[in-house]
Amino acid sequence: QVQLVESGGGLVQTGGSVRLSCVSSGLSFTLYTMGWFRQAPGKEREFVAAVRWNSRSTDYADSVKGRFTISRDNAKNTVYLQMSSLKPDDTAVYYCAATRDYSRVAVQYDYWGQGTQVTVSS
Repeated sequence: QVQLVESGGGLVQTGGSVRLSCVSSGLSFTLYTMGWFRQAPGKEREFVAAVRWNSRSTDYADSVKGRFTISRDNAKNTVYLQMSSLKPDDTAVYYCAATRDYSRVAVQYDYWGQGTQVTVSS
């Protein structure tokens, strides 16, 4: 049984930083691209970032480029999202997900975590 478990969310002030973690189990981790998505109240889920299995390629949404960094540790079956210079618009539930492709499209992701809330106060 595949499980993705996010952690690290919480309340942070504008301009602050937070690091999200997502630990996987039951997954052949190195076969998968790992991605982060987010969903704000009343909005659709949107792509944030993705990293290939070997970390040689990363992709970011324009809205987070230069502020967020995705990384992974295959030895720990863990993917991270370092978020800096946070803005109130970054407030959302953040989800990690796994896909055999390399994609920004949510429906191409096979497995999802339960999400972790990040709230940025103004």
